Amino acid sequence: MEKARSSRTDANAIRVRAGIFSGILGIVCNTLLAGAKIAVGALFGMLSVLADGVNNLTDCGSNAVSLIGFKVSGKPADKEHPFGHRRAESVSALIVSVIVLAVAAELAVQSVQRIFAPEESDFSVALVIVLAASVAVKLGLFAFNFILARRMRSEVLKATALDSVTDCIATTTVLACLLISHYTGVALDGYAGVVVAAFIAFAGGSILKEAVSKLLGTAPDHETVRALQERIRAFDGVRGLHDLTVHSYGADKLYATVHVEVDSAMPIMAAHDLADAIEKAEEKATGTQLTVHIDPLVYGDERVDRLRAETEQAAARIDPRLHVHDFRVVGGSAHTNLVFEVAVPFDCALSEREITERLRADICAREANTDVVATAERQDIE
Repeated sequence: MEKARSSRTDANAIRVRAGIFSGILGIVCNTLLAGAKIAVGALFGMLSVLADGVNNLTDCGSNAVSLIGFKVSGKPADKEHPFGHRRAESVSALIVSVIVLAVAAELAVQSVQRIFAPEESDFSVALVIVLAASVAVKLGLFAFNFILARRMRSEVLKATALDSVTDCIATTTVLACLLISHYTGVALDGYAGVVVAAFIAFAGGSILKEAVSKLLGTAPDHETVRALQERIRAFDGVRGLHDLTVHSYGADKLYATVHVEVDSAMPIMAAHDLADAIEKAEEKATGTQLTVHIDPLVYGDERVDRLRAETEQAAARIDPRLHVHDFRVVGGSAHTNLVFEVAVPFDCALSEREITERLRADICAREANTDVVATAERQDIE
């Protein structure tokens, strides 16, 4: 257990160092590109080139934000932040997106003004060389950050990679318009600026959407859930599981809870040991902090098993995806209550109330002196 925890700590340290290196590399490259573009853009009167340089300058700020984000995300949990600081990456990505969108808006305004009031601009080989070099550098940064983002599963690095490839497209557009304008005499500088602004805004919007989604809390991917369920079901004594929830507090920082169904005949100490074993095994395997709740249910009783099967069939007649769990039979021979919960997929058109009422009507029509106490709740059901 300690060895696995130490390995994850080392992996996080490597992750932070890689993120910091990426930030420093981005600051250096974008500073050089910004200086070159702003200089030649101002010298030859090219608004689109000048704006592209300003975009690179804001990229420096974005890189600085991501660098700080990685530094903060690497801090251990403390009293004020018991779940750690990994979500600092999402905050960093959010700030980066706002900077990118602000640049896009300003560039769009200036470009539209240039369309309605075109100005003379000079062509120079220096412009072509600077823009071509910018495309090459940005492609290199894209490849570097894209590979790191996939290996580290970092949304900040993914945002940085997306920003780099968008810059490539934008700069290529500026270069193409520059060459077309030179050889045809048609003033395309303002139009090129609008196209660049659109690309930048698209990148900023994409980054913003993902960052906000992460901060609000997204559902775990199906593969993560499926693998976790399989590991839990592999334990002897587990008869079923439900109410599995997974909370992400940043990359590789997951907390989860699950209800595990066991035979009510299992001794309480054995049930406790089972829950403890599942929790420790999951932490060792993936680092996920799992909390297991034990649900003791009656199995092997002919009447209970029959009523459970009838209830599951009634649920399937409403929607085959409905999942019945926590099934209990309460009462005696004169009157019986069937107490259970029903997991309902999010895209089911029926309301929770409609589902429970239809279950009650179906079951009570088949079983005399029987009532249904059902609770329906929305869950992600595969």
